[in-house]
Amino acid sequence: MKTITAILCALTIGTFLSVTDAKSDVGYRGWGPRGGVTSGPDQVHFGMHMDFGNFADRFRFQPNVELGMSDNLTLFAVNGDFAYRFSSRWDQWSPYLGGGIGLNVWGQDRGLRRDDSDTDLGASLLGGIEKGLQGGDRFFIETKLGLVDSPDLKFAVGWTFY
Repeated sequence: MKTITAILCALTIGTFLSVTDAKSDVGYRGWGPRGGVTSGPDQVHFGMHMDFGNFADRFRFQPNVELGMSDNLTLFAVNGDFAYRFSSRWDQWSPYLGGGIGLNVWGQDRGLRRDDSDTDLGASLLGGIEKGLQGGDRFFIETKLGLVDSPDLKFAVGWTFY
């Protein structure tokens, strides 16, 4: 599994570095809150994301941090997500697909002491639908499927402020 994760990381970074387009606009574009539920482990999670613009036409980098909590388990994740938006029109609902790698720090609580913490490099696929709003803000609904050392399934909603 570690080999698969390393290969996915190399492919993701290679794709990011090799894609160039005249329509790129890389740079900070906005930030926003996100939150939802996770299955495998069963948790509620919340966090924030940043939009660093498009490095190719409709292909953006949107890293995020999340904190998931449930009975006796805490997950802190730092994710580097990339997504391709299918429509260039921001005033309509548009699906997007992508993936990313993440650093996942798992912690198990056992009473007054903390045991069994672990750190993994994970990989996931994501898909969602989003809509641009007046003023440039954006609302999205997203599903993330864990491939390697990540939660099995995540559902999230979020808002990006510009």
